[in-house]
Amino acid sequence: MKRSALPVALAATVLLLTACSSGSGSGSGGVAAPPGPSVDTYGCLTRDQAAKGAFTLDGGSAAGNRLDAYYRDSDAGHAKVGVIFSHQADGSLCEWVPVLDRFTGAGYAVLAVTCSGDVTEAIKAAERHYQGKGVTQVALVGASKGAAASLVAAKLDNPLPVKAVVSLSSPRATSLYNAGLAVTVVRTPTYFAAEQLDSPFAENAQALYDASVAEDKQLKIYPGANHGAPLLQDGALPDVLGYLAEHAPAGG
Repeated sequence: MKRSALPVALAATVLLLTACSSGSGSGSGGVAAPPGPSVDTYGCLTRDQAAKGAFTLDGGSAAGNRLDAYYRDSDAGHAKVGVIFSHQADGSLCEWVPVLDRFTGAGYAVLAVTCSGDVTEAIKAAERHYQGKGVTQVALVGASKGAAASLVAAKLDNPLPVKAVVSLSSPRATSLYNAGLAVTVVRTPTYFAAEQLDSPFAENAQALYDASVAEDKQLKIYPGANHGAPLLQDGALPDVLGYLAEHAPAGG
């Protein structure tokens, strides 16, 4: 009897290890469950949002190749104007998620990208993606480094016409993007914003506004000390939507 117990014990061990190695895909009793949808929420999207709009954008080598991205059409569908959101340094597309509903509700498609490479190339890649969705014009909304990149991108050769730029807390220049130089040649309507206690970015916003040759430019220094994307949740969103409605209306 003792000689027969060892094979039985080994067999039981093998069965136990097999059940454990199946991970979350196994149900009770070691029976494999059907695989669920593979979606990346990026830590900020709901699973439903991710399933419908999270994707990998081909940004090319300059932008960092494969980029995390999130796209959503306007609430009405078939948007002709899309907004491209560029985050601040060490940030991500998650900065914009709390306000995207307001843009899609206003009739815009939205596309936010996480990019640690050349943001101007990521913006171009986003425009090419929009072309496949029937979008014919874009507006650029950027926070801090992303704002400086958006200002520079507006003077480049873009796949789609850039109808307006929204600069939230842009520096005058970074190692990659000279926003101070860009605004001296970019005639695209531009909205400059910062918060009063966010130094030196409030001063930068004033300097960029003063140097801008945009066909229409506006400057708003809001109370507070927030930086970048949080301005939209701290009073700037209605002004930004109003500016876009005037210069990049959702109807095209």
